[in-house]
Amino acid sequence: MEVYLNQKRVKLNPKSAIGKGGEADIYDIGNGKVLKLFKPANHPDYELLPQEQQAATARLALHQQKLRVFPQNLPTRVIKPETLATDKQGTNILGYTMPFLQNTVTLLKYSDRNYRSTNGISQQFVTNLFRDLHNTVLQVHQANVTIGDFNDLNLLVSQNQVNLIDADSFQFGQFPCQVFTARFVDPILCDRNANQPILINTHNPNSDWYAFTVMLMQSLLYVDPYGGVYKPKSQSAMIPHSARSLQRITIFHPDVRYPKPAIPYKVLSDDLLHHFHNCFEKDWRGDFPKPLLESMRWTRCNQCGIEHLRTSCPICTPTIAIAVVERSLGTATCKVVQIFQTEGVILQAVLQNNSLYYLYYDRSEFKREDNTVLLSGELDANIQFQILGKSTIVTKQRKAITLAQGQPLNAIAADLIRVNSFSRYWIGNGQLLRDGKLGNEYIGDILEGQTQFWIGETFGFGFYRAGSLSVAFTFDAKRAGICDRVQLPAIRGELIDANCVFSDRICWFFTATQDQGKIIHRVSVLQDTGELVATLVAPKGDITWLDHFHGCSAIANWLFVPTDEGIARVEVQNGQIMITKTFPETEPYVDSGCSLIVASQGIYVIHSQKILQLQLS
Repeated sequence: MEVYLNQKRVKLNPKSAIGKGGEADIYDIGNGKVLKLFKPANHPDYELLPQEQQAATARLALHQQKLRVFPQNLPTRVIKPETLATDKQGTNILGYTMPFLQNTVTLLKYSDRNYRSTNGISQQFVTNLFRDLHNTVLQVHQANVTIGDFNDLNLLVSQNQVNLIDADSFQFGQFPCQVFTARFVDPILCDRNANQPILINTHNPNSDWYAFTVMLMQSLLYVDPYGGVYKPKSQSAMIPHSARSLQRITIFHPDVRYPKPAIPYKVLSDDLLHHFHNCFEKDWRGDFPKPLLESMRWTRCNQCGIEHLRTSCPICTPTIAIAVVERSLGTATCKVVQIFQTEGVILQAVLQNNSLYYLYYDRSEFKREDNTVLLSGELDANIQFQILGKSTIVTKQRKAITLAQGQPLNAIAADLIRVNSFSRYWIGNGQLLRDGKLGNEYIGDILEGQTQFWIGETFGFGFYRAGSLSVAFTFDAKRAGICDRVQLPAIRGELIDANCVFSDRICWFFTATQDQGKIIHRVSVLQDTGELVATLVAPKGDITWLDHFHGCSAIANWLFVPTDEGIARVEVQNGQIMITKTFPETEPYVDSGCSLIVASQGIYVIHSQKILQLQLS
């Protein structure tokens, strides 16, 4: 496709692609600008999807008029279209340029408890972000504009401010916003008799404030208004998870099991809880009360460490250290040993050569399992850590430094680095490399800036997506060469998160995407040869064990998954991925927010402040 800006042709290279959504691809065009290029009906992402093809045609037709009259009186936090991208004749609009926001994260990350705790992000900081966002929403409405598809993926946080992107979908004048995100659409505007949110009325300022309130709740409690598991006493009252907002079945409902990793809502003030009740259960609408935000002053309990908006800690109980405990359920027994506990936060834990290694942060110091202090300072979201035996790899701004006692610092330039028990693996200058006996060893070529990969003990897996290009590959942990003929089902929509978990000969590749307004979770099981064994796909909330895929651990053909009901074992049977065994005796020691490490000596359970070892019999 030929694209022109101010009658000058722009060359688009897959290497300059920096983002991919359901409706458009984003390219870095230099000079602090990016190009948002709408996908035409013949885009490979829409292959064999006639409804998506029709929607793409209609979207481009609408933008021919809408973008030419886009309002310019919007607040500075809104990233507005600047120069229109056209065909050679300048008649057909294909996209537009906008400022390139770098070093940002989506607001979605602020509802991830692990991200918040490992980066030291307080409730007061998040509250200040929502004060900033509140001002932006007010100013947008004052300009007679409605955001419409207001969601946590089109909000980018940079330092202490929130920027609003995807402004081309805003609603103004004769141009309604016809798209929505299921998690944030106002149920008042939807068909109440449907099994999932279907927008049948037009967005309005009140629906923007509804979405704002959803985002605030999930950022403060790590659960959205319709989270948890609904288990009514009568089977006839059961409804799909996707229909709960339509029936106003919230976390406050007596038949909803509140998720264990979420913060108890009694940490909130009575006024804020009352507002959440009114909004989500009684359909109160209007501007979010600014005094509620302005009055929030969070206090951290000196005893249990939780932040709250009360005069005294509402949930505080003395922490009882677990030495050795045995719990029996029927004939099953679970022996529990506490391995480690800290008042700080555990950042990494790995099993290498059958030994447990971990890194934690406490009182401004980064420490290893033997209490060796590696660094001093504050937690920083721009710093990543990897553990390689007794060594620790610290990465910041594409520079990876290996810290090892008694050895000089070892630094390499790396876009992304992973490790197993015996080597580092990294991406540099469009190549996948690893440590060798005589220096760096070449594994294969990849797409620079667009590739993600993971490594196990025997093989690795990776993929890249850019524009119309999508490639998945496997590689041997010790030999050169990439097998890029892996036939994965197409990843559609905007990629939110991904992870890969390995045993010796298979890997479990997880993705979370947002497609057509829904978050979709998927896992594909692959052999080390790249052969696809099985795939499971479900909307968020439908298969609860699939919702939290960063805490899983694989061994042989099994995947062990932490859930709020205890550990579950997943495997492939007759081409289907399913739970084949549960361990309810582990329920008191596990939740869906922890991580598991399966070892010969038992299963390690990694929480944010403690490590337990479970031995099942």
